[in-house]
Amino acid sequence: MPSNKAGIIPRLRLRSAFPTLPVTPLNERPMSSALRPSACPGLLRIVQALDGGICRIKLNGGSITASQAEAVADAAERFAGGVIEATNRANLQIRGIGREHGALIDSLMVAGLGPNSAAGDDVRNLMLSPGAGIDRQMRVDTRPLAEEILATLQGDERFHDLSAKFAVQLDGGEGLAMLEHPHDLWLSAADRDGEPVFAFGLAGCPVDAPVRAVKLEQGHALVVAVLELFLEGARPEQTRMRHLLAECALDDFLARLAERVPLMPIDTWQRGVSPNDLHIGAHPQREAGLVYIGAVPPLGRLDPMMLRGAAQLARQWGDGSLRFTPWQSLLLPGVQGDTASQVIHRLEQLGLRCSVDDALAHLIACTGSTGCGKGLADTKGDAGQLAALLQVRGQTLNVHLSGCQRSCAAAHTAPVTLLAVAPGHYDVYFREAGQPGFGALHAHNLTIEAVAALLDARARSPLDA
Repeated sequence: MPSNKAGIIPRLRLRSAFPTLPVTPLNERPMSSALRPSACPGLLRIVQALDGGICRIKLNGGSITASQAEAVADAAERFAGGVIEATNRANLQIRGIGREHGALIDSLMVAGLGPNSAAGDDVRNLMLSPGAGIDRQMRVDTRPLAEEILATLQGDERFHDLSAKFAVQLDGGEGLAMLEHPHDLWLSAADRDGEPVFAFGLAGCPVDAPVRAVKLEQGHALVVAVLELFLEGARPEQTRMRHLLAECALDDFLARLAERVPLMPIDTWQRGVSPNDLHIGAHPQREAGLVYIGAVPPLGRLDPMMLRGAAQLARQWGDGSLRFTPWQSLLLPGVQGDTASQVIHRLEQLGLRCSVDDALAHLIACTGSTGCGKGLADTKGDAGQLAALLQVRGQTLNVHLSGCQRSCAAAHTAPVTLLAVAPGHYDVYFREAGQPGFGALHAHNLTIEAVAALLDARARSPLDA
């Protein structure tokens, strides 16, 4: 795809937890000529929804500086309805954007939140653990490799042909890691005969068995080779790795891959799912005396005041950055352990949830019928009602509410999924091994009150203990 190099805006430099990358100049209005048609929003492509335009801001490794967070808050307030969403790929979205698309984009570009090139915006789909570089359990700090991969994705025009949904995951072995989101390519730090390596898999996630491994220094070469082979073999309609592997035998793909990168077998594999509450509350970092604090915006939504407040706390008490997570929450890293309670109190005053005992901190919901034409119910409102009912019953359950079959709020199968069938009414699914999609259908067309009663009874059942 063509890239825009005319360069009216002065040269910008990305600011993030990664070392700074050189940035190709962009035109003042780059979104028209350098972007392909897509239904996926990006920074340079604002997509219309029922409640206005949506702009998706892809964050390097999920990280954003306090100043950048304030720029997002300002843009949401000035050019949109003030709704900011944390996404399930650790990015941010601004919703309800009016007509001033160019001014909004410019403000975010100046803050260093844009791509190196216009055509590179779509392909910045690289997810890390929110604890990359600071997690006590990590085997490998994945940030340097992530920087290298991001530079290649944006700078190599061949990879601009990848789908805006084609995604790569780097897992450094952290305790805090989303291991259930499927990716087209995933790499996970592992041990092979006493040597650290990257195990990897295709069209899956790190809870699956890997197909092979490479030495750590071959991580970048592996990613490049996999992407090259995918683009060489996939037809235009085959936008994801699973589409290609449905027709191309995995062994054949690996044989071709081995011609480009030295591959190794990996016979033993154990990468269990971490406790699901490590993104909530205070947890020790790798460096002695420091903690990160996880805070959950109610149902993944922040307003400008909330984001500005978190940014100010990061500047005052943390390392000056925020990290967003695939659980639609945020981390405030680099906090001195003896000040954690004060920071948590301030975050809760902003409306963020920092307790694992808070039922609302465990629920996720898509935009629903108030902002999406496909939504069959007000999922945000119904989720709030369900959280209140569960809180009264003393239940903190991981529940996903989806307004339609697309499952925009969750890339993985949640333990419990409520699929809207009509306003205020849902089918109830429970995750079950071997069941695709949402899992096994358990009940049909229930009200929120009936759902709360069902979930409470199930949680108290000795059969489910």
